[in-house]
Amino acid sequence: MIYSLHGTLLLAEPGAAVIECGGVGYRCAVSLNTLSSLPPRGSEARLYTHLQVREDAIDLFGFADEQELACFKLLTSVNGVGAKLALVLLSDFTSDRLALAVAAEDAKALTRSAGVGNKLAQRIVLELKDKLGGVGGKKGEMLAQVSQASGSKGALGEALEALAALGYSQSEAALALSEAPEGAPVEELIRTGLKKLSKFR
Repeated sequence: MIYSLHGTLLLAEPGAAVIECGGVGYRCAVSLNTLSSLPPRGSEARLYTHLQVREDAIDLFGFADEQELACFKLLTSVNGVGAKLALVLLSDFTSDRLALAVAAEDAKALTRSAGVGNKLAQRIVLELKDKLGGVGGKKGEMLAQVSQASGSKGALGEALEALAALGYSQSEAALALSEAPEGAPVEELIRTGLKKLSKFR
């Protein structure tokens, strides 16, 4: 198994990146999030990798960090989610946002990705809700805690409900409020949330 590649970035194009290591260029399928994190061509770069061997093909997938790689492996463990669809999801969601959508059981958010219907989105949530918690690291845990505050009597719960009433999904609202000051009143939380949400859309 090739764990990672570290060398010169020869090519970066939608869906793929080539890194030269020891005179050999390795072509990796990558998400748009990984692609956007790569340095200019000719620079030194590192990708964490997953090698997929099938009867008719050997494919190498590259990821900007170990969190995205872990997300990819979990997504492809779900029946109906192949490697290509997992990359589509990881192009639309960072590992943090994907972990939050699953923790918040926000299947609707996942259906925004091409190829993910309602039934598949619900299956992803069902199968991964107890597995994705640690993928987002400390930020992912914090986001999950915020999403779980929905429906509570506190200011955070009220702010989440207010943002949901304005048409935002639970995971979007939780992400917007994840860094809000502790103990802030409802009005301030809503203002903070709306300010951040305006940047997401």
